Amino acid sequence: MGLMDDAKDAAEATGKKVGEWADDTKERISDKVDEVKADADVKAAEAHRDSVEKKNEYKEDLRQS
Repeated sequence: MGLMDDAKDAAEATGKKVGEWADDTKERISDKVDEVKADADVKAAEAHRDSVEKKNEYKEDLRQS
């Protein structure tokens, strides 16, 4: 009986470790996706800001002409 109990305990510990690894991997991927989305949002905001600045500069140039 001892050998079977040891094998069962080892299998449970391995299963738990694999589950934790899978959860950690899923969380890392999710974190990376969030990071990439945030970077994309920043780039879009910067592009919009630059566009508005250029438009305003153009309008100001027209006013001064």
